[in-house]
Formats: sequence, structure tokens, C-alpha cells
Amino acid sequence: MNIQFAIKDDVVYVLEVNPRASRTVPFLSKATGVPLAKAAARVMLGRTLADLGLTADLGVRGVFVKTPVFPFIRFQGVDILLGPEMKSTGEAMGCGSTFGVAFFKAQLAVGQGLPDQGTAFISVNDHDKPAVLQVARDLVALGFSLAATRGTAAFLAAHGLPAEVVYKVNEGRPNIADAVVNGRISLVINTPLGRASFFDDRALRRAAMTHGVPCITTLTGASAAVSAIRAMRIEASEVRALQDYYAGSAG
Repeated sequence: MNIQFAIKDDVVYVLEVNPRASRTVPFLSKATGVPLAKAAARVMLGRTLADLGLTADLGVRGVFVKTPVFPFIRFQGVDILLGPEMKSTGEAMGCGSTFGVAFFKAQLAVGQGLPDQGTAFISVNDHDKPAVLQVARDLVALGFSLAATRGTAAFLAAHGLPAEVVYKVNEGRPNIADAVVNGRISLVINTPLGRASFFDDRALRRAAMTHGVPCITTLTGASAAVSAIRAMRIEASEVRALQDYYAGSAG
């Protein structure tokens, strides 16, 4: 089954439970090499899992990452910020020997290749500032320059991470949207909070999407992106058949 959760004030709410897994089953089947839908059909016809040799947990060799495909580029003016509603129109899977490589391939498959150099722009809400420090340090260690809005730049500087101060969209020009349009920014990390920031940062996120600049709106996603960039510096991306990943790993 698929379950959709929401968490507020440390209380976990279940929004939706679907007794199906139309997207999950194909993903797991590809990762393990076991045709789960076919196995389920045979069980419904009277076979047992023992008959099918599926009595143990399925194993995988490697790491498999599933990434949603979004249609935002096709709709002028739409904001890429996600909410609880379903917005994806498909999925892609990245496979690799490590999480970083698999995540990099998954992003590449959905048209959002990650940069390996340039300037990373960071603008996060106050709640996220402490947690973004490690992401910023990792980016600097990878050779990126930093740019940030005034508040985020001051926080980074106080922790030994100098960043170029760039105007918000509503503070004047040239602002961060202009910098994206002019090709000065290669990666955007933006976690808005509140109505004012949603309105102001919308132009930034739209400019990033229109000009092919990866725009990440969660710290989890930012950490994953850093892992992917670092992995691709160390490992060469190779193309392998799915059969090479799961051969001999599942019963």
C-alpha cells in the first residue's frame, strides 16, 4: 500500500492510504529482478510464495533512487514549490553503486543535471539556517562559490563562510532572478517560509526552472545533491543493464 503522512507539532497524521502500489511495484521489480506483479497474479490463482521461491526478503545489489517527473516547464507562471497534492506526471530511476551516483543519474534522467562547479545561491528561512551550514561547507569544499540573501549571507559569514550578498526580487535590481537569467548562478537552494517569502521567491524559482538551473527547496534534497556532486567527482558514471545489478541477488 501507499501511505501519505503529514507531521504538525510532532503529531503524525495519515492523510491517505491506498491499497495499491502502481508506481512502487514496478520500481521494486526493476531493482530486485523479481516480477512482483506476475508473482502476485500467480498467488491469486492458488500458488504459494514457497512455490515461487519468494520466502525470503528480496535483495538488491547497488542503490536505486526514484525521482518524480514534473511538468512545470510546460506551464507559464506556475510555481515549482511542492505541497501535499500530487503534481508529478511520471518517475525515473537512477541506479548506481552508491547513493550519490544513483541520485545524480536520477536527476539527470528527469532533466535536472547537477552542476560540478560555479556559484551556489542559498536563501533559507531562519528555522533552516543552522542545518544549511553543513551543506554550504560541503559546497565550498567542492570548489563552489556562495551567494546568498542578506540574512542568510550574514549567518554564513558568522560561521566562517563568506558569501556574496544578492538582492531579493523585491529589494531592487540587479536581484537574484537577474543573476539566474544572466548565467551567474549554477545551483539554487531556497526554503521559503511565510506568505511574503513565497511571493518573493516564486520569481526566483520560476527563473531557475526556465533557465535550466537546479532549484532545490528542501534541505534533504540539498544534502542529496551535494552527495551526488561529490560522488561524481570520485566515481565515473557508467551505464549498466538492470540485469547486471540484480543478477544472483534475488531468489
